[in-house]
Parts: sequence; structure tokens; C-alpha cells
Amino acid sequence: MKVAVLSDVQANQPALDAAADEILAWGPDLVVMAGDLINRGPSSRACLERFDALRQTSGWLPVNGNHEVWVLRCAERPPTSPIDGQMRRFADWTCTQITPVQHLLANWPDHLCFAGPGHRAWVHVAHGTLLGNRDGISASLPDAALAERVPSELAVFVTAHTHKPLIRQFGGTLILNVGSVGSPFDGDPRGSYGRLEWRGGRWHAEICRFAYDRDQTDRDFHESGFLSEGGPLVRILYEEWRRAQLLMPTWVEAYRDAVLAEKIGLDEAVDAFLARLD
Repeated sequence: MKVAVLSDVQANQPALDAAADEILAWGPDLVVMAGDLINRGPSSRACLERFDALRQTSGWLPVNGNHEVWVLRCAERPPTSPIDGQMRRFADWTCTQITPVQHLLANWPDHLCFAGPGHRAWVHVAHGTLLGNRDGISASLPDAALAERVPSELAVFVTAHTHKPLIRQFGGTLILNVGSVGSPFDGDPRGSYGRLEWRGGRWHAEICRFAYDRDQTDRDFHESGFLSEGGPLVRILYEEWRRAQLLMPTWVEAYRDAVLAEKIGLDEAVDAFLARLD
């Protein structure tokens, strides 16, 4: 049995297309998209439509990520203040883009479980952990913190969210973090996805890295209107994609409270942060 799991496309259509080509060529029995297909990037509608076509033709299965949940919430609830509106402007831009196809997100589950061919071969796929879809598993997380995050009596726990691929053992459970198709944060700009294969009476895990047309993604950021219309924070999202590096939490720690307290404007705070990177 062969299973592919991809996640965190983040509205990067060239990366999704390249990942789909690789996965289809491998010929798995099951493919799961573990969330964050949309938002943070320029091509949410195109990615949603491509994934739905793969659901229809090849039986690919979805799992909700925090960005699907957030974008749908933004569609239902207006900003609470002008500053909130500025800070979530990129998500509202995504909402506008996907409105004609928003029904394609209906009834996505928060997790998915399936059994392998052997005894005690259960696999659990989630975007995050038992603590929620905004909670991830990294190499630095101690084993003592995993018990409340990983379901018991599993052969494999597959997760994502951190945008950093990882294979790790926790007791009798193999943990596979599949990383990110469209916006890795481990310094390697290539996309990643995970493979599971049942051989010799157990699951074997592998991280696959792949190149894609980053020049086209760069053009998509600029030509779609995402950079010009998505608000100041889009410039940080773009730098995260360009550098394959997590930046937003550093900006949040340094500037968010001051922006919310109206001690500094959002544009000015983003300008100051990006200037520190050069």
C-alpha cells in the first residue's frame, strides 16, 4: 500500500501542479491533502479548483487546515476594527477570490484515519495535533510534550503546519511531518510532501523534495493583485516564500502590540521590519 500526503500549498499553483505530477507518477493507492491549500499566496481559487478536480478524477481526500477555517470565518464575520481589517486584508482578498467556488470547501474533516494492511497499522492524518490545527510538531519539541498531541495506539501520525519536514519516532508511533508544498520554512525553497509505504509488515516514511517554476509563482504574486491589494502584511508573506524562512512570528513579537495600540502604523511597522532583514 502506498500513500502520499501533501500540505500547506498556500495558494501556490505552480508548486501544486509540480507536486501533483510527481504524486500521480508515483501511483499511490491514497492521497491526502492535509490542509492550508489556500491563503497566504496568490492563487487560492486556482489551487482549490485543481485540487477538486483531483478529488473527482483520482479520489484525493482533503483535511481542513487553519487557513481554510480562518478564511471561511472571515467570509462570515466582518473585521472588528479598522486595524483588524488592515491586518486580515490578505485573507479577505482570498475570500473575494474564492467566493464563486467556496462550496468546494464544504464539509472538509479536521482529521482522517485509515488502517494499513497489518495489525496495529492505523494512520492518523491531521493538519496540526490533538491540541488544534495551529499546533505543530517540530524537531525541538520534547518527547514529554508529544503525549498530549499525538493519539495513542497509532502506527503513524501524519502532521504538517510547521512548513518544516520531519520524520521522528515517539514510542511505537512514527511521526511524519510532510512540510510544505508551496512555502517551506526550512531554508530549502523546493516544495515537499510525504510518502508512506507498507513493506515488510510495517510503514516506511519518506520526505520528497521537488523543484517547481518559482519564477511563475513570483509573477503570480505580482500580477494577481495579491501584493498590491492584499495589505501590508502580504509583503512579509512574500518574503517568507522568497526566503523559505518563517518571519511572521518575529514581526508579531516586535510590532503587533504597538500596531494594535496605534503607536505605529501597520505600513510603517512592516517597512521597519523588512528593513531589518536587509
